Amino acid sequence: MWSVNPFTNLTVFLSPLVMQIYIVLMILAVAIGTIYDLLHGSKTKFFTRQRRKSRAYAKREISGGEAAGIAAKTLVTNVATSGEFHSRERRISHLLMLYGFVIYLLTTIAMIFLYVRGSTPLAVPVLWNLGALMLLAGGYWFFFFLRVNVSHDGHSRFSLVRADLFVFSLLASVTFALIMEAVETAQSTAATAVLFSFYIFFTTILFVSVPWSKFSHMFYKPGVAIQKKIEEASGSSDLPSPADGPHGGA
Repeated sequence: MWSVNPFTNLTVFLSPLVMQIYIVLMILAVAIGTIYDLLHGSKTKFFTRQRRKSRAYAKREISGGEAAGIAAKTLVTNVATSGEFHSRERRISHLLMLYGFVIYLLTTIAMIFLYVRGSTPLAVPVLWNLGALMLLAGGYWFFFFLRVNVSHDGHSRFSLVRADLFVFSLLASVTFALIMEAVETAQSTAATAVLFSFYIFFTTILFVSVPWSKFSHMFYKPGVAIQKKIEEASGSSDLPSPADGPHGGA
């Protein structure tokens, strides 16, 4: 099962061109949603106000080279290794989700754009499954045990709030992708089509709900972390930690 491109079997009822157009539309949805969230939320005002305050209270000027070095170091420690999380469990969970999502996403794009019409190198579907399992392991661990409203507020593990929309739709999408792959081995076109409809439904929710979910936070958090480190270096920092605060989420 792990050696077969799961999207090749979908060509029985779905054109490869339609799959490719869908991916392009979802990329545009994320870009538009992020821009909308940035312009219509309070984030632009916050960053602008924070920059002005930082300049006003800075005790020393940070050169462009030093700022670039701080940014590079922050990307390694805060993003690549999730070093901003003080909780080891949350850090491991987020790393599994981060790298699992990256592997899963890149191999999905490769299988649809490069290999859906022909033979697929064995490593690609294997990595796709590995990325999906990493994501689900970290995601379900986070969803059922590490969410703030569950681990600290005592809410039910099955309770959902708007902040959970991103992780819930992500887990549902990838879960149905793996179930669909398993059902494809039975060569049942009807069953595959049904599971594909669930997969595409939750995938669409994941990518079009950017303005209302925490999807865009993966773009903002590195910026906030870099700004915080630069302000610490200049002596003007009063930003909270970008994670593990009183309302820290995914």
